Amino acid sequence: MSASDFQSVGTETWRQDGIAKVTGAEQYAPDISVDRMWFGRVLRSPHAHARIVEIDTSAAEALGAVCLTFADIPKVKYNERIVSTPPCLYRDRYVLADKPRHVGEAIAGIAAPTEALAEKALRAIRVEYEPLQTIITMDQAMRDGAAPIHDTIRLMDDDIPIEHNIAVARTIEVGDIDRGFAESDIVIERKFKTNRIYHAQMETKTVLCRPEVDGGLTVWASTQSIHNTRILLGEIYAIPLHKLNVKKAALGGSFGSSIQMNSVTPICVGLALKSGRPVKIVSTREEDMYDHVRYPSEITLKLGLKADGALIAGHMRADIDIGAHNIQAYPFLGCMGGFWASLYTLPNLKYEGRAVYTNKTPSCAMQGFGAPQTTFAVECLMDEIAADLGLDPVQYKLAHYVGLGGTFWGQGPASKCIIRSDGVPELLKVGSEKIGWKNRPKAGSGSGRYRRGIGMARGFHTSGVGHPKTSGAEMIDYSGAIVKVNEDGTVDLVQSLMDHGGGTNDAIAKIVAEEIGVPAQMVGISPVDTRTTLYDVSTHATRGVYAGGAAALKAARKVRQMLLDQAGRVLDVLPESLVIEPDHELGQGVIHCPNLADRRITVGALAKHMQINSLGTIAAAESLRQVNCPPAYVSYFLELEVDTHTGQIKTRRAVLGSDCGTVVNPKLAAGQLVGGLSKGHGYALIEDNHWDPETGELASKGFWVDGKTPSMSESPLLDDVETHFAHTFEPTGPFGAKGLGEAAGNPAVAAFANAVHNAIGVRFYEVPITPEKVLAALAAKQGPGAPARPEEPVADEPRLDPAPAGE
Repeated sequence: MSASDFQSVGTETWRQDGIAKVTGAEQYAPDISVDRMWFGRVLRSPHAHARIVEIDTSAAEALGAVCLTFADIPKVKYNERIVSTPPCLYRDRYVLADKPRHVGEAIAGIAAPTEALAEKALRAIRVEYEPLQTIITMDQAMRDGAAPIHDTIRLMDDDIPIEHNIAVARTIEVGDIDRGFAESDIVIERKFKTNRIYHAQMETKTVLCRPEVDGGLTVWASTQSIHNTRILLGEIYAIPLHKLNVKKAALGGSFGSSIQMNSVTPICVGLALKSGRPVKIVSTREEDMYDHVRYPSEITLKLGLKADGALIAGHMRADIDIGAHNIQAYPFLGCMGGFWASLYTLPNLKYEGRAVYTNKTPSCAMQGFGAPQTTFAVECLMDEIAADLGLDPVQYKLAHYVGLGGTFWGQGPASKCIIRSDGVPELLKVGSEKIGWKNRPKAGSGSGRYRRGIGMARGFHTSGVGHPKTSGAEMIDYSGAIVKVNEDGTVDLVQSLMDHGGGTNDAIAKIVAEEIGVPAQMVGISPVDTRTTLYDVSTHATRGVYAGGAAALKAARKVRQMLLDQAGRVLDVLPESLVIEPDHELGQGVIHCPNLADRRITVGALAKHMQINSLGTIAAAESLRQVNCPPAYVSYFLELEVDTHTGQIKTRRAVLGSDCGTVVNPKLAAGQLVGGLSKGHGYALIEDNHWDPETGELASKGFWVDGKTPSMSESPLLDDVETHFAHTFEPTGPFGAKGLGEAAGNPAVAAFANAVHNAIGVRFYEVPITPEKVLAALAAKQGPGAPARPEEPVADEPRLDPAPAGE
């Protein structure tokens, strides 16, 4: 099917929240206030690792503040990210720290009637610390004799000891790599390193908690899952869920940092319960930068291949610095192995992953959950192999990628599906033509100060984590939706699924309109909370449209059938003879019989008839778990310019392609690709975090200006960015749609690295590729005594080595 076959899906419409957002009327969590509200602040540790000897809150309490310390909280260890099933849920955190494990960790909370008094009371708290060994690197953490960051963690009902600060490890094997490497003509091994960047979302973590007269609580929070937030708060504070209500507020960006219940949320609940007052906490930007970062990676990738380039064997070892807490490193490690297995056909592979505790900001999901890190290593190495064998990287990758009919690992070994839609050939063909791939320069052949290069990479992300198993799942994945026809023929979509700002809820409203047969503007997105909605696991894993949209489609399909059944009775025809089509002039869905022109009624007239005659409301509530997890493919073709005098890298052109199946929101989908480029550009070239090896403090002190994200002047012009979409149809998705969001940035880092290599003949295996690194690499290529500003081309890297004897 194509966009021309649809009435609502694939059309351009005004966003339902658009006017509120551009006028500043939209209500985000930091905008919400209630009567009698107090203000909360959090006391955070100045030490990266310490024991709390004594904490004295008497001076703060004398000022009229309410204080919350470790002595006041339930002694319940939890994991804030409960999208995993209990056997995969490693729990190591309390509401407040029993001992601080990173600079900025919360050790006490304060609530007071004014912000000024809350800040004054916070500064009045006195804490005596006993500093412990600060561990900043994974090497330090795993040494014999290193101080344990956690002695034990909770898994199911057991206390599990932690040895050498290794939080968790995973091994995945397919085939026999020893035999595979023995049969290889060529073996290549490289090490890759990715950085530990801050999410840099617009909205800092915020929560408002109001005690209710019935002993319950109402909560507004920055979150990607209102239901999981409620469930966790109920477990920690032993509150029945019918007494907890989490309201859905607009989310000012997240990039994965609010899949988990944010650390300030249970602190605020504790303060509200103790004070009996509504309490609101808004994290400062500095606090937020100490709260969450992207998982970094150190990857060693070894590939064995035949002389013609056919891949025979692969071995990947990945070490992940998770910081002070385990925010679901187990599924992250599984995703890295699964995404590697899904990129290119490897009959023999072994993946070994380790997650290591350090005294740094905890790592968590960020746009891709292991895919950007894995894709960087694999796509760069595939590019290098193709270049050395004299092959076109595009054609080499097309010859060996896992495509139509292959098996895709959507979330590690527990979520797999057969690939039923595949736009990769179209994406690479169109991208190559638009960028001028055939005319790209030979790597390192340029001269003069400015060297231009073209590079490409392909990648994907999963569309949800659906699977057909009835047991043994590692992840929870289902959504719910309520669809209700109002008495004037408009439709309410009632769904807890969170929209991060990319238009997911609008897309689902179009899916509902398409199925029922009403104009898109007739479907409203209802304000909701956990009491009025069905469960939705979270807007993560690029599942919003594919999984959340499918649940709404299921409910809308039932509503459509109910409309046809009722209309058949009113019009005296069989329901099977009726159709529902949108009439944009009437602003209604019209139910009619194509064979009998006089048998017609609007949806509004039918709904009113049912109300007047007390026949009930047409509505449906449905939950759905997808049993597939189709890959959402993305391609990047970039043209860069490297200034060999300064090391600066500028993006001159970008051609970005997506295979998201049916494109539900065309302009917003294009915006997702542009956003992926923006975040990927910072990840590849600019952003990084550094911690003081002695104190464990951020070098930036948490100041965003020193944390550094790309400015407008450093970003490519929109006129230089071109987007396109593959013409595919995903048979398991709503009207052929699958995911896009996280996939939009996953190939970016590899594409930048490959383009830089094409420009100057130097390969980079670590990001960010900063000007300092560029200049140092150019100088190293030139050799001792070379001019500081090279004018001659830089030679390419050595050829691949043949496989050593015995491998």
